[in-house]
Amino acid sequence: QVQLVESGGGSVQAGGSLRLSCVASGDTGSSACMAWFRQPPGKEREGVALNIRGGYTYYADSVKGRFTISQDNAKNTMYLQMDSLKLEDTAMYYCAATEWSSYCSLASPWKYRYWGQGTQVTVSS
Repeated sequence: QVQLVESGGGSVQAGGSLRLSCVASGDTGSSACMAWFRQPPGKEREGVALNIRGGYTYYADSVKGRFTISQDNAKNTMYLQMDSLKLEDTAMYYCAATEWSSYCSLASPWKYRYWGQGTQVTVSS
């Protein structure tokens, strides 16, 4: 079992930055892939960025060049640095983990077994 806890959300003006954190506990060694998803108000959950153990990262086109995913294995923490934030980045952000690298995809949130409770990001003009 893996427990995930996100933090770092908040309100920010367009163009600003936030850094989200996701602390993992439990059987963290079993997580082959960790990812960030978000769910804008009234919309479906969508993939933002993922990190496969070993360093491979992948981003949704909508955040490429603005967001950076990273992981500090010593602290069991995953980060999402969000720069140049836009109004459309407003959403509840979730971190997720799966034991199987073959399940690692931004298009398939249902393949992630472990989820955090989410942290709200609100971008205003």
